Amino acid sequence: MKQSIYPLIIASLFLTGCVSGDKDYIETPTSDQIADLRDDDNDGVINARDICPGTPRGAQIDNDGCAEYVEHSDKKDLKILFANDSSEISPIFKTEIRTMAEFLEEYPETSIQLQGFASQQGNAEYNIRLSELRAAAVRVALIEYGVDPQRIETIGFGDTLLTAKGDSAVSHALNRRVVATVVGFKGDVVNEWNIFTSRKKR
Repeated sequence: MKQSIYPLIIASLFLTGCVSGDKDYIETPTSDQIADLRDDDNDGVINARDICPGTPRGAQIDNDGCAEYVEHSDKKDLKILFANDSSEISPIFKTEIRTMAEFLEEYPETSIQLQGFASQQGNAEYNIRLSELRAAAVRVALIEYGVDPQRIETIGFGDTLLTAKGDSAVSHALNRRVVATVVGFKGDVVNEWNIFTSRKKR
């Protein structure tokens, strides 16, 4: 009966020694971590692998931590008509020019080429110069609405490219014009879907 007590006494002495500090304490080893495991932009990709820091919050990302974008385009046409032998812009076209200026502001990476034309009234050399003056007049108007002059190119075609055939007054009026077409591209971040995502009701 006495022999069965000894193991309990020895265990008790061992535990007491550990608690009292008789044994040396071994600190938890620290790892030599080279890679940056932080995620500063909170996109789920650690800094060490994130090649696109500063990802917009909530964006859908790829394995490199870059947001996915969907690209859409928008197209804007400009058409200004002129009176015979004139490069003066009628007030009725001011709104159309202002709208084009706003479009160019929305898409700052785009530029515009203003193409001037004339009817077949008068000689060809004079009409080339007249078509250039018409394009230049529209250029000035766009600049007045805040468009950078370096984004605007002008060219005069004279009466070489007619939009309306014939010798009627209507045909001549349609040919005295300045036209332009601008296509703007813009990318939007694809947002990550979650349980709080809602759809617009139709």
